[in-house]
Amino acid sequence: MPARFVNIDHDTPLLLPPDLRDWVPGNHLVHFIMDAVGLLDLSAARVNHSGSGSEQYPPALMLGLLIYSYATGTFSSRRIEKNTYEQVAVRLLCADHHPDHDSICAFRRDNRALLSSSFHQVLESAARLRVLRVGDVTLALDGTKILANASKHSAVSHGHAVAQMALLEDQIAQLLQKADEADSTPLEDGLSVPAEVARRQDRLEKLRAATAVIEARAKERHREEMAAFAGKQKRREEQQAAGKKPKGRAPQPPREGPRSKDQYNFTDPESRIMKTGSGFEQSYNAQAAVEVESRLLVSQAVTDAPNERRATRADAGGDQPCDRKHRRGAHIGQRVL
Repeated sequence: MPARFVNIDHDTPLLLPPDLRDWVPGNHLVHFIMDAVGLLDLSAARVNHSGSGSEQYPPALMLGLLIYSYATGTFSSRRIEKNTYEQVAVRLLCADHHPDHDSICAFRRDNRALLSSSFHQVLESAARLRVLRVGDVTLALDGTKILANASKHSAVSHGHAVAQMALLEDQIAQLLQKADEADSTPLEDGLSVPAEVARRQDRLEKLRAATAVIEARAKERHREEMAAFAGKQKRREEQQAAGKKPKGRAPQPPREGPRSKDQYNFTDPESRIMKTGSGFEQSYNAQAAVEVESRLLVSQAVTDAPNERRATRADAGGDQPCDRKHRRGAHIGQRVL
């Protein structure tokens, strides 16, 4: 008996228009978003009340589209427009309409306050109705490096900055001595001693400011490392007091002060040199947490911590053990809601 296969026919059109609700599971997040937005007061939405121009999309549709997109991690207006064609859930939400990215961006820009308050109300409703559970929930955390609007070649390390400051101070002293001796005789065509002194002093001040920032960061890092060291030392002493032999070597106190490779970027001081897929780049570390069952994006942050474990540990609120991918707890959901 020959094998039997399901008949797959891409050419015959559907005899009756499909109901997109049949294509989306009944417990899908999009149903909740549509119902929740339908209960909101949208009288504050900024729309064209004159009736002139082209027909506009209803505020409920645009608001639901943005809330669903943001809650599931899609933020680009162009990507949202593309999803109205490619994702069945989004096509259902839009009733098979396709707002263009300009309309999406304009609605978000004109109704920023309404979007913020509505997003808060929808998340709160999700928690109350247990669409989003708060407490004993599983959050999936992950991050990605985002390139800063600055080149890594605009950065200076602490060791290089200190060496350059010493060199500049020596050069300035030599130039001032020459100025005294030659009464500001030009060094060469187009250059004079006062101009060279001013240029080096300006560079010296920038380097001093950079080293001051690096040293302040080093003090903050030392406080964090000392807190972690104290915790390890305390656990080790508790083990010894209980008659247990501590495992591994005794923890060593962290070294105080900046390290020679600590960086400062003159173009974007808040960014850091981070390891990316293409090497080391001037970047930020963007982190997001998603509740795995509802797929609601419940927390997001951008940090300057190059190490993702440090970023998630800081988000967890201390030096508690934390897995980069998953952890259980309620503090993020409670903080958002």
